[in-house]
Amino acid sequence: MMRYIKLVNFEINRFSKIYLSLLLITLVSQFAGVIIVTKSLLNDARDIMKEERLSEAAYITNYGAIDFNHIANSLLFVGPIALSAVALIFYIFLIWYRDWFGKNTFIYRLLMLPTSRLSIYLSKATSIFLMVLGLIAFQIIILPMENALFNSNVPEALLNEMSISTITIANPILSLIIPNTFTQFLLSYGIGLMIMSILFTAIMFERSFRIKGIIMGLLYCGIAAVLFLAPVLMEIGNFYFYPNELFGLMLAIGIILTGLSVWLGAWLLKNRVTV
Repeated sequence: MMRYIKLVNFEINRFSKIYLSLLLITLVSQFAGVIIVTKSLLNDARDIMKEERLSEAAYITNYGAIDFNHIANSLLFVGPIALSAVALIFYIFLIWYRDWFGKNTFIYRLLMLPTSRLSIYLSKATSIFLMVLGLIAFQIIILPMENALFNSNVPEALLNEMSISTITIANPILSLIIPNTFTQFLLSYGIGLMIMSILFTAIMFERSFRIKGIIMGLLYCGIAAVLFLAPVLMEIGNFYFYPNELFGLMLAIGIILTGLSVWLGAWLLKNRVTV
């Protein structure tokens, strides 16, 4: 257990500089977005009121109040979230291939450690999942601050004040990464874990069989996607499920695929990947 924890800590430390950069970019970009977009919205509102000779009440009647949705839908706000997501998806591949193609071919030393190769596999998966949760926690912490800054900069007469839960529900990206119910949490992060485990297994196929492994990995990803989406595809074919049944089926298939992928990936790492 201690070796597993040390491996997780080691993997997180290897990505720490990039990870901290992502947090800093998110912090600076989103707060800058609050200030810049708010100023732009107020300038536009004042220009319209001046040109059309509208009172603040008349402006709200004609154009609506200013709310945080304008900020949450801006590039400065959404961009860092997308950048972080792309970086972590890329890291799913980098966390393995860096060890093979790095300067000192570190994978040889890693696989020769006196520990189970399953621990190596799980430590890489755990480190990525913890970094995902860390980014989400960071967003949850700074979102109320951004909302408070926005509310303080918009005149009360033009402001449509929104709660944090309303903001997350109204914005598709925030509702995906900050689920409002436990069911949504299972869907969002359960699917994320499943996709990561499937990609890990595809990488193990490639590392085990090289060119043939690429084809095997792609086939595995395709078969897994079809199996997971089978209940939805059946509904399209006029086979009806109740919402709870559909959720239960997809949850069960997702758990099976995740478990199968972890077992198969770990088996390939132990029995087919050599040093």
